[in-house]
Amino acid sequence: MESQRKFENLLVWQRSVLLTKKIYFHFNVSDDFGFRNQIQRAAISISNNIAEGFDRKSDREFKRYLSIALGSLSEVKSMVLTAFHLNYINEEVQQELIAQIDTIGKMTNSLINFLTKELVKNK
Repeated sequence: MESQRKFENLLVWQRSVLLTKKIYFHFNVSDDFGFRNQIQRAAISISNNIAEGFDRKSDREFKRYLSIALGSLSEVKSMVLTAFHLNYINEEVQQELIAQIDTIGKMTNSLINFLTKELVKNK
């Protein structure tokens, strides 16, 4: 039986969803609505851009959406660092989230590099 090509099978997408879940958990009770809204929107944007790019069925488009996902990932990282300085989260939570963010970033960059090689190979 042939397995379907689905974005849900991508480990980087799965990890992005788990990161979003943790962001929602840690910031859902924040009284700073603007901050909470922005970090949650940026977090969900990561997995959404991975999914949208994957289903474009073009390596070039997928690579472009992965770059957008990296931008959202950097935004979340910046906000996590800021949240720690604002005492919205403790150091343990900050380190846990940053470790997840860095892992997702490495996975995304690896996928971008793979797609770049595929695009060059198929020219």
